[in-house]
Amino acid sequence: MARLSQHAKRVYVLAALLAGALFLGSIATALEVGDKAPDFLLPSTMGGMTSLSMFQGKKLVLLEFYGADFSPT
Repeated sequence: MARLSQHAKRVYVLAALLAGALFLGSIATALEVGDKAPDFLLPSTMGGMTSLSMFQGKKLVLLEFYGADFSPT
């Protein structure tokens, strides 16, 4: 398989994130402050898969959520 350009990798990851957000948005429930984030699995920029649980107890993780320009709120 040919190596993907850095731009193609970013587009792939953004598409996966959007697809995941659309899927989870329909089944997710609200979390309260201090709740543990649910585990998720996403494609990494290096070609493998990455999950939130891979970092548990090893590194700090910042999850940032923001509204897109096309969102209703």
